[in-house]
Amino acid sequence: MKIALYPGTFDPITLGHLDVIKRSLAVCDKLVIAVAKDTPKNTLFSLEERVKFIKDEVKKYNSFAEIEVKGFRGLLMDFSEKEKATIVIRGLRAVSDFEYEFQLAAMNYRLNPDIQTVFIPRSENHQFIASNLVKEVARLKGNVSSFVPKNVELALKKKFK
Repeated sequence: MKIALYPGTFDPITLGHLDVIKRSLAVCDKLVIAVAKDTPKNTLFSLEERVKFIKDEVKKYNSFAEIEVKGFRGLLMDFSEKEKATIVIRGLRAVSDFEYEFQLAAMNYRLNPDIQTVFIPRSENHQFIASNLVKEVARLKGNVSSFVPKNVELALKKKFK
């Protein structure tokens, strides 16, 4: 069984993230969406909220592969080993993402050469969506309905009321 792990902060999950999730199901039998607790970013939503948003959205993909959503702390490679993952999925929005993601992949390889990183570019209509931009638009009372799932849109409106 090929187990892949898709890590991120997902604060909040966007349609771009969901695009990568759906497309990553082609390379694994089981996908673990790993929601980071330890992050230098100041998150708007709690770990529990972020996990719930994702669980609500990925139910529709369960017929394609087994999907689990879990929060994690510490090193990604330690969590990957615990989950028995052999693949780490990294989504790319634009070429500018690649340099940073390449550095992460190289560091992770040094920590565990048995776990491979697979880069999945977002589809054309989702390439520009970034969680930090979505939060800024929502904070300024803009319409984020074309960037995030409905449950996230409602939660953003509530946060910035």
